[in-house]
Amino acid sequence: MRFIVTEEERQGLVRQVPEFARAVRAVGDEPFGCGGDLFCELCRSIVSQQLAVRAAEAIFARLNGLLGQITPKNLLDAAPEALRGCGLSARKVEYLRGAAQAAISGAIDFDRLADEPDETVISALSSLKGVGRWTAEMLLIFSLGRHDVLSTGDLGVRRGLEILFDRDGFTTEELADLRRRVSPYGTLASLALWRIKDGGLPVSGTEKTNDGVETI
Repeated sequence: MRFIVTEEERQGLVRQVPEFARAVRAVGDEPFGCGGDLFCELCRSIVSQQLAVRAAEAIFARLNGLLGQITPKNLLDAAPEALRGCGLSARKVEYLRGAAQAAISGAIDFDRLADEPDETVISALSSLKGVGRWTAEMLLIFSLGRHDVLSTGDLGVRRGLEILFDRDGFTTEELADLRRRVSPYGTLASLALWRIKDGGLPVSGTEKTNDGVETI
């Protein structure tokens, strides 16, 4: 699956929130790949929590090598000690096994869940221990390729908003209003705000910033 930003989306977002006029042009035209396998990508997200990218990739590669294929059954069949041997903390092993148990028991049907509305996906994934709304929103974007996800809990998105609107902070009500204003182009807005936060787009005299994004 490939995520593609269309010209229609760019124009639609600018019509609704003119402040994004320059920002949307900074979002590249190159599509990016989406994982597609929701369970596997959830496991990748759990592995990556609070780790540098290279460290997370190395651990995930070892996990994949141990299991052969990351599936609920393979995870539950593996001894916890073997999972720890991949570099996982005891807590992350617990989280991974909890997700696998939810899949095996039928508490969460990951294949069916992938076709459900955004809030249904967020609610289901957030019911798992160790998985919060932010993780679920990232999976909506980068695994399922959803187009209307403005992740207002993400520190990078919030910093981008502060730079774009030249102000310090937003109330919960203001963030909810912004989410409504950018809909149904929330993911494009998130991509643009990450570019602003990373200094990829100068905005009316503001300085570049390298603030990190939230992890859980």
